[in-house]
Amino acid sequence: MIGPVMIGPSSSHTAGACRIGLVARAVLGGPPTSAKLTLHGSFAKTGLGHGTDRALVAGLLGFRPDDERLPGSLSEAEAAGLHLEWAVANLGEVHPNTVKLTVSGEPGVFEVLASSVGGGVIEVLNVNGFEVHFTGSQSTLLVLHQDTFGAIARVTRLVADDRVNIATLTCNRERRGGAALMALELDQPLSATAVTRVSELLETTWVRMLAPVMDAGEATGGP
Repeated sequence: MIGPVMIGPSSSHTAGACRIGLVARAVLGGPPTSAKLTLHGSFAKTGLGHGTDRALVAGLLGFRPDDERLPGSLSEAEAAGLHLEWAVANLGEVHPNTVKLTVSGEPGVFEVLASSVGGGVIEVLNVNGFEVHFTGSQSTLLVLHQDTFGAIARVTRLVADDRVNIATLTCNRERRGGAALMALELDQPLSATAVTRVSELLETTWVRMLAPVMDAGEATGGP
């Protein structure tokens, strides 16, 4: 397998970690002012030697895996006023290369749990306590909403009206009638008009249209 174009040394510990940071920044919806990064398994044991800390922070700053600023991201974060807190914990039955990021900024506080599964490929497992499953290889629409009759149908109708195809859709709720989170992987991003229309639905709390963090042809991982 030809690996990702990146600043090394590791596709999983560096390129994948950077992409996880990029997803967390996008979920927040703006530049973070503080972040707590909780490392699990191999990320916790060998991450420092593989640049995992610098890669995660680079992603939070909006740098991609091939950005020459990645090795100096900790200094870049300090200059940008990004406060960092580090922790190590057992995050449960997840891939060894897993991290939980709690990011804060003007849009609020958001939590992302994600794994780097090999070859620079990632899997996002949880957003703000809701189970999700997306890889960042496609445009991804996240919709936090109230669990009401027809909510999914109204969102998917707006996606269809925008002539965008849905590749995958998952939705999980905290309880019947409570908050729920939709995650739709799309063949292309929604137009700004369609995103606005989704955000204007009465049951919608917030919407994020996430750009792909994977390069073309990197949808599957390696060892």
